[in-house]
Amino acid sequence: MTKIAANQPKLNDETPVELQEMAAAIEALPPRYRDAVAPALARVVECSTRRRRILNLVQEALSQLRLDMKYLIFDLEATRRERDEYKEQLEQNGNL
Repeated sequence: MTKIAANQPKLNDETPVELQEMAAAIEALPPRYRDAVAPALARVVECSTRRRRILNLVQEALSQLRLDMKYLIFDLEATRRERDEYKEQLEQNGNL
């Protein structure tokens, strides 16, 4: 594997279009310039990919939290209704 191939960033469908365009422009540079810039591009692509993964994890966690909150609110409302029904039954039995 050549030095150039080792420094090539791993682009995929999730890589922003701007970075894909930059990678293509860097690929068109003469080898000495490409070799100087390719490691920096590889780090930027890696950071971008990592941030995208983190953002996806945070979004999934927020979605799960929202769902959990809906279940908790439902449960709380059901518990309050049950409490009020028991209170009403106690008051009716106490007044007899």
